[in-house]
Amino acid sequence: MTKRNEIIDKKELSQEQSAELLTVLKDRFEKNMNRHKDIEWDKVQAKLDANTEKLWSLNEMERTGGEPDVVGYDKKKDEYTFCDCSVESPKGRRNVCYDHKALESRKKHKPENNAIDMAASMGIELLTEEQYRALQELENFDIKTSSWVQTPTDIRELGGALFCDRRYGHVFVYHNGAESYYAARGFRGSLMV
Repeated sequence: MTKRNEIIDKKELSQEQSAELLTVLKDRFEKNMNRHKDIEWDKVQAKLDANTEKLWSLNEMERTGGEPDVVGYDKKKDEYTFCDCSVESPKGRRNVCYDHKALESRKKHKPENNAIDMAASMGIELLTEEQYRALQELENFDIKTSSWVQTPTDIRELGGALFCDRRYGHVFVYHNGAESYYAARGFRGSLMV
């Protein structure tokens, strides 16, 4: 079994991997204070230290090109929100259709994976349209790519799925067949810690 498979099976990082990831996260946090005004890194790290299983998910976000960063804090729940902040949709999560049902419906040229199952296996959730729009208020994302977002049940039952991007200075929400997949479409995720 490879070292990578061992990490996936255990869903935990070694002390060395955790320290390395925390260094990357802290550095990104400090370089992008516009994303999390009035939030202190020490408090975020204390939450991560108390919830080490979340580090594995953050590492998966990082490994697939998401560049996770803190984008919010819920005082009532005492939770920090991490979100993929890569400029474009994460490279390691593109070329995927929306969900398992869509993947199974393809007769030919099936993609290797789907967004919903991939997010679940990483321990994260696809952004909602509302979360996507809030993220876009912090910076401009998906100028050349697009990202699947959580799709309302009634749309999904009819075979569709939603995705978003930013073009011409505006955030757009579109629809596509859930079974479609493109080299420039992936998904962004969120994780509460």
